[in-house]
Amino acid sequence: MALEEIDLKQALIRKIEHCVENDPANRGEDGTCYFDAPLVGFASADDDLFVKYKDIIGPFHWAPAEVLSMVYGPGGPSAATVVCWILPISEETRLSNRKEDQYPSRKWARTRHYGELFNDVLRKTVVDYIVDIGGCAAAPMLLGEWSRVDDPDIGLASTWSERHAAFTAGLGTFSINDGFITPRGIAHRVGSVVTNMVIEPSPQPYWDYRENCMTCRGLKCGVCMSRCPVGAISLEGHDKALCNEYIHGPAFREIAREYEAKHIGCGLCQTDVPCEFEIPE
Repeated sequence: MALEEIDLKQALIRKIEHCVENDPANRGEDGTCYFDAPLVGFASADDDLFVKYKDIIGPFHWAPAEVLSMVYGPGGPSAATVVCWILPISEETRLSNRKEDQYPSRKWARTRHYGELFNDVLRKTVVDYIVDIGGCAAAPMLLGEWSRVDDPDIGLASTWSERHAAFTAGLGTFSINDGFITPRGIAHRVGSVVTNMVIEPSPQPYWDYRENCMTCRGLKCGVCMSRCPVGAISLEGHDKALCNEYIHGPAFREIAREYEAKHIGCGLCQTDVPCEFEIPE
């Protein structure tokens, strides 16, 4: 099929949905899926937000053009679109983590590790599909140059933020705990791919970057604060250093060995909260 005959937006949505539904990497040890049906959005690589992120996050944060140049060289294709998706964590996994008050459930911990491995499969699937139909693409999180950054001004960050890309694609807003609240809630993983193919951007329906968070709207909530076992969330925001110290401490290393999962987080502030699986009224 000729490239001009493809409705690329719908084709990519179908490709992502098909991968989530059918790829065996999205299956846990009990055969159930790590993630439910995805949300998909598209951002223009020329959106001013990607420029602002170099101030908001730091000058080390990549623009979409920089991502493609790392793969194709500085004289390569121009970035046009960032394809973004949300992978909502399954209800069974969320329910298991609601019961916890200090450490993650087994299903949550294994979703964090093995579910993110599936997310890498999905990233590669999207890149390969775009290349196969004649385009150029790169997944920032799969690049060897991607790294975490401990910035003296903003704390822990990275050279590419999946959540900020998803915000630009209109898929949700941030919360008091630094999570990302989408129409399917805050319990999810995020992925993105940069391409030179032009796709109409998704609407950006939010008037404020923390609009979906009840606490940030001045409403009574703060449930995520009480869910945090080390008090890393307050009205001042999220203490990344304290959170990071907790989830990389000796207790978590022992849990990781027990659950046979390398990278785990507690996820307590993402479950048993009003925004767990929806935008709160």
